[in-house]
Amino acid sequence: MFEKILIANRGEIALRVHRACQEMGIQTVAIHSTADADAMHVRLADESVCIGPAPAAQSYLNIPAIMAAAEITGAQAIHPGYGFLSENARFADIVAEHEITFIGPTAEHIRLMGDKIAAKQAVADAGIPVVPGSEGGVTSDTEAKKVAKEIGYPVLVKAAAGGGGKGMKVAPAAKDLPEALKTARAEAKAAFGDDAVYIEKYLGRPRHIEVQVIADSHGNVVHLGERDCSLQRRHQKVLEEAPSPALNEGERAEIGDIVVKAVKKLGYLGVGTVEFLYEDGAFYFIEMNTRLQVEHPVTEAITGLDLVREQIRVASGAKLEYKQKDVVFEGHAIECRINAENPVTFAPSPGRITQYHAPGGLGARIDSAVYAGYSIPPYYDSLIGKLIVSGRNRNECLMRLRRALHEYVIVGIETTIPLFDRILAEQEFVDGQYHIHWLEQLLKEE
Repeated sequence: MFEKILIANRGEIALRVHRACQEMGIQTVAIHSTADADAMHVRLADESVCIGPAPAAQSYLNIPAIMAAAEITGAQAIHPGYGFLSENARFADIVAEHEITFIGPTAEHIRLMGDKIAAKQAVADAGIPVVPGSEGGVTSDTEAKKVAKEIGYPVLVKAAAGGGGKGMKVAPAAKDLPEALKTARAEAKAAFGDDAVYIEKYLGRPRHIEVQVIADSHGNVVHLGERDCSLQRRHQKVLEEAPSPALNEGERAEIGDIVVKAVKKLGYLGVGTVEFLYEDGAFYFIEMNTRLQVEHPVTEAITGLDLVREQIRVASGAKLEYKQKDVVFEGHAIECRINAENPVTFAPSPGRITQYHAPGGLGARIDSAVYAGYSIPPYYDSLIGKLIVSGRNRNECLMRLRRALHEYVIVGIETTIPLFDRILAEQEFVDGQYHIHWLEQLLKEE
């Protein structure tokens, strides 16, 4: 087992990884920009290294500085968290070249799943159902029109190197396709430096269902159930829950088995999440995330497993300590992403937190690195914390969430806490009758 791990991230996920390491008896090294000198993960880590000024490109994305920090502190492994360099195949290669363990999958799998076209073909070959669409990128408007006509409108134009909703445009009818292609290509080029796009059938009211998997280096793969991430705004997840209120036990077991077989065939290592659109009883592959997900705590809540600990163990070469039959799903869990944003306009709200009180009690967990007196910097993602509640069933979970939201106090900045009060007031959400467009439709009505 590792004796010292460098955490190549910041905020709540850096603190989350630190806590897992501490419980495993592993020393931690925190890296930070000048803007994060007073951050909680820096204060609690065994060692810390400033790697550059506030802009992420000069600090948290600065590979030479991060590698230098790992070398001078003697770190044996690097945990990338999520975001930043967590899905950067070049970074994973460089870490390996320095004979340091990258706590994640191989660079080969990161590279494969980062190319949405290649990923779709790879998982289809491995037995995972995919959305009908082009077999690869479409290189001309003529080719795009032919594919769209074959699968039927509406269609979705997507960036091959995309993510986070960038380079993604809907064409409701044939007349809309040229503009959708033009816009998607321009966005893809600006965001990813690659204007390659492909086309898929656009589903009208699907759920977003993702299956959590973990694989060791000894050929063992298990799934840890699914999460429902259908509550989204601009293709960004807002709230997640596990298990999904849309699936029955048979569907859950079936898709889990399909994913496990495919991941085993791919020879994958570490934690990963296979994401699907689900509509009318059918699953369609979207992408595979080769990292720890923001929403991993809801899976932990219903399985009792520490996913960061599992990541570290399999990266060290250890075998999984359990088989699929040993994984038991108990109760229900919901996570709310608390952002430093205006709850109506969603404009960022950096600034100093003057008062802070986190909710507590049975089944209430807060993953956050903020505190009273802490200043939210304007340079990074607006996520400042996650409220995770769990209960014996979904109804108990919803009641606990209402109570916890009312206890949560963050003064000095605006947050999205009021948004969740609004969502909980909607009977459709309470009944579990929502889809990936539901939240945006709700917000348009206001």
